[in-house]
Amino acid sequence: MTLRLILTRHAKSSWAAAMEDHERPLNLRGEKSALAVGKWLGKRGYVPELALVSSSKRTRQTWAFVSKSFDPTPKAIFCDALYHAEPSGLMEELQKTRANSVMMIAHNPGIAFFAQGLVASLPGDARFERFPTAATAVVDFDAPDWGAVTWNTGRVTDLVFARDLI
Repeated sequence: MTLRLILTRHAKSSWAAAMEDHERPLNLRGEKSALAVGKWLGKRGYVPELALVSSSKRTRQTWAFVSKSFDPTPKAIFCDALYHAEPSGLMEELQKTRANSVMMIAHNPGIAFFAQGLVASLPGDARFERFPTAATAVVDFDAPDWGAVTWNTGRVTDLVFARDLI
């Protein structure tokens, strides 16, 4: 069975020293990027059954803009455990799911290292290793369920960077 993981780093957010990191909202570029990524995913038929989204404001907003291109809107679970999670924490949350197609929206550096650790070979684009804001990788696995997924077994099926879309 093929399982599909859509990994997305949150879109570009605002930054203010007085603001708590968890509450930082998307800026205008981030909103446009998230909308563009959602359209890109929808046009290619990459619509997840389930979204696992960090509980931060910027990841929740990224999901809100991305999911506008999905009809019906998939179920989303907002997870405190994904907020600045390390790769092992991201894997732990993923392995709890039952859906065959999952989108995960989280933060760097965890999501970048997670993406690199999941795939058998890195794609040719050096930006994959940095995983800039709103970067999105579609990674497929041949496994019966997420609990059977191990490191270095995924293959990058598709990859997009928001800056290429807007």
